[in-house]
Amino acid sequence: MNHSLLFERLIGNWKGTSRTWFEPDQLADQSELTGSFTPLLGGRFLRHAYQGTLQGKPRSGEETISFNAVTKLFETAWIDDFHMNYAIMFSQGLPNESGFEVLGAYDVGEDQARWKWRTVYELTGENELIITAYNVSPEGMEAKAIQTHYHRTERRE
Repeated sequence: MNHSLLFERLIGNWKGTSRTWFEPDQLADQSELTGSFTPLLGGRFLRHAYQGTLQGKPRSGEETISFNAVTKLFETAWIDDFHMNYAIMFSQGLPNESGFEVLGAYDVGEDQARWKWRTVYELTGENELIITAYNVSPEGMEAKAIQTHYHRTERRE
């Protein structure tokens, strides 16, 4: 999907459910989440901010999303007070038919191999968005970590 059209379709307020797994196939939490997508710098970038809970405790975060016209890759910078509570994760990846997919890496400890984090953004309908993130071990084993299923509550320009 063309990045300009995708950004335009994402702008607005969203509400949904976020599911989190800490171990493969073992759901650890399911909770409500609200989010918004706001254009930045004339629509060249998109800000995704969200708030919810995780295991009964408040959680929030945001990401800046861009499309690099030179590399033809989507790029994200993600901060979150739970998953990325000490760093910024930078990711990049290709567009797809319904959105895009990015891959980043994060630190788990000193002198330890970095883990990867693959995130897939799928606009599955005019008012429905699914964001699924996967943990990828240093050995390449992948497991679902977070899935947010959003429904639009308000469209904005």
